[in-house]
Amino acid sequence: MLAIKNGVIVTEQQFLHGHVVLVNGTTIEGILPESLVNLANYEVVDAQGGYISPGFVDIHSDYIETIVSPRPTSMMDVNLGLRESERILMTHGITTIFHSLSYYGDDKYSHKLIRNPENVQRCVDAIHATHDEPHLIRHRLHARFEIDSLDQIPNLERNILDGKVHLLSFMDHTPGQGQYRNLELYKNIMRGYRDITDGEATTLIKEQTEKEKMSLDEIERISCLAIERNIAVASHDDDDITKLALVQSYGTTISEFPITLDVAKEAKRIGMQTIAGAPNILLGGSHSGNLSAAEAIQARAIDIICSDYYPPAMLHGIFELANKYEEDLHSLFQLVTINPARAVNMAHEIGSIEVGKKADLLIIEQMEDGYPVVTTTIVDGKTIMKTNYR
Repeated sequence: MLAIKNGVIVTEQQFLHGHVVLVNGTTIEGILPESLVNLANYEVVDAQGGYISPGFVDIHSDYIETIVSPRPTSMMDVNLGLRESERILMTHGITTIFHSLSYYGDDKYSHKLIRNPENVQRCVDAIHATHDEPHLIRHRLHARFEIDSLDQIPNLERNILDGKVHLLSFMDHTPGQGQYRNLELYKNIMRGYRDITDGEATTLIKEQTEKEKMSLDEIERISCLAIERNIAVASHDDDDITKLALVQSYGTTISEFPITLDVAKEAKRIGMQTIAGAPNILLGGSHSGNLSAAEAIQARAIDIICSDYYPPAMLHGIFELANKYEEDLHSLFQLVTINPARAVNMAHEIGSIEVGKKADLLIIEQMEDGYPVVTTTIVDGKTIMKTNYR
């Protein structure tokens, strides 16, 4: 049994001082004033005045693509990559990760081995296998489905039926709308993948805009298949208020990366959960010229922060918002803990420090210059990481 003392406990309601978090087995046994606890009955963990936080729940992270495929044409062993990813993620406080794997059809301008269908399936199977193997953190699958990947629909459907999908999002990266409304910016992004002329870029854009896409009926059918299995459904890069009612009509409850502040506000107004990327906060804005996450959070238009492609950003993002923009740190913790847990239907077991919930806990200390660091990570009541600066 563990007793974590001498810290600021981040409950869903408040910062709690002078209390102890008690852990028995895999769950939280109690949150009591220290004066009422006989610490002799527990293994005592001293939080050194740091924050005792729920573990972070990251529901959109394509970091797995980077660690399994560190170069576009290089593929490391999938199981090695998955094992090494969790060793990194736990140091950043991420105790539940939704690996975002992309189902793409023919990709005309880039070549990433990790996005070949057979390699995607290898990753899907490896993530699923962690549930029955020794592992450090919780691994889940966020299936990102590009709506022109018609040949991949059977694979997606099979994985949903096999219980291997835990979050589903539909994406449309057709140039001229969504994330890539600005075609000149899109051309520059393409040039980042390979050296192409302006004429070649124009041809590729034309080919992409003319590709056949899933029908609304098919999207609704797959959405229903997921929802029946308690899998949340998300839209991606919503760029128009009128689209929100449409995506909500087939069961979508999450709006990932709304493109404008007006769209983010409307998504929240109609009851959808909104997500922004933490790297956007650290960079001071979107790398593709879209919504500023910091601006949207200050406008109370964002519910969830994810790591997107940079795992350290969740921790540093919330402290950046508190320090630079004077946002309430307690409220910011909810963006990386209970809010994402609710969005993916896991709030009954993770996301907050409550009696009976899983003991997924962090100790976050700040160095003299204010730099926040996760010094202890606990998952299911077991200390999986502890570090000390010298």
